[in-house]
Amino acid sequence: MSLSRKVFAIAWFAVIPLAAGLPAAAQTPVADFFKGKTITILVGSTAGGGYDTYARMIARYFGKHMPGNPAVVVSNMPGAGSNLAANSIYNISPKDGTFIGALYGGAPLEPLIGKTPVKHDPSRTQYLGSANNDVYVCVARKDSPVKSFDDLFTRELLVGASNSSSTSDFPAVLNAVLGTKFKLVLGYPGSREIGLAVDKQEVSAACGLAWPSVAVTNAGWFGPDGTMRVLVQTHVKGHDDLNKAGVPNAMSYAKTDEQRQALELFFSQEVFGRPYVVAPEVPKDRVDALRKAFAETLADPELLADAKKANLDADPVSGADVQALIAKAYAAPKDVVARVKQALDTAY
Repeated sequence: MSLSRKVFAIAWFAVIPLAAGLPAAAQTPVADFFKGKTITILVGSTAGGGYDTYARMIARYFGKHMPGNPAVVVSNMPGAGSNLAANSIYNISPKDGTFIGALYGGAPLEPLIGKTPVKHDPSRTQYLGSANNDVYVCVARKDSPVKSFDDLFTRELLVGASNSSSTSDFPAVLNAVLGTKFKLVLGYPGSREIGLAVDKQEVSAACGLAWPSVAVTNAGWFGPDGTMRVLVQTHVKGHDDLNKAGVPNAMSYAKTDEQRQALELFFSQEVFGRPYVVAPEVPKDRVDALRKAFAETLADPELLADAKKANLDADPVSGADVQALIAKAYAAPKDVVARVKQALDTAY
């Protein structure tokens, strides 16, 4: 082989590892890749519900904030607490950034503390962000014998609940971790029916309700002339308005590190209340662009105006923050995870 051919061969083989190591997106600029394409937001719930409403609102504005201005459509894949949609994003849908999952807040924790068999790994999934940061509360009738959260450690309180939902899971975890005396009355189809049961005095309380929603849908419950009081917030930090009003946070009742860690783990689902995700294989530069577009969309003045008209809370959490929170949850000590899981397993 001539010297010139040797030099060419060495140079060629030296380039191969470099080219092979480049992500696909590095060869196609993000704007060029998404131009003319359609992004599908796969919603893990039925059409017309809250999660679907958020997704369709986001879809209206997302494309204009994405490089290449792709079209954006919404498709629904309900089932298994949105884990069917999560499974599809992880295993079946294209892994190029054109499919985004809009999941229930509990889905990322399902493999860790839930009972539904899943085929996705939330610790590897990439998170674009959460559409809002929910703060859940427990409320009770003012004429009930329980006047404060402290009373719940010595007095029983009937709480209406739906099976396998926040309205049953939150009081069950508080009972198991802190020792409260919620008595669950199961079988109500949803929060609306629970609210009616409270009004009819079939039960005296409800728990696991999102404050930004219930404060609007049941505004007559609260205030000086209302029939209800907020007993406690079940959140890592709490809601600004409730903090200012002096409503206690369940976190402050944790007496041991194990109790605190168990509550932090379970309450973390509120922070990623409406998570938007893509597959682990989506290249980093596309994920960065999708995260940026997600944040800009949730700050878009037109979207915020739509949200206000629809009484929707737009309090987004960044993709990086959700990703870090998921990593922390999956790094929780095994005994802490076991305690939360046992609480949920024995709730029904």
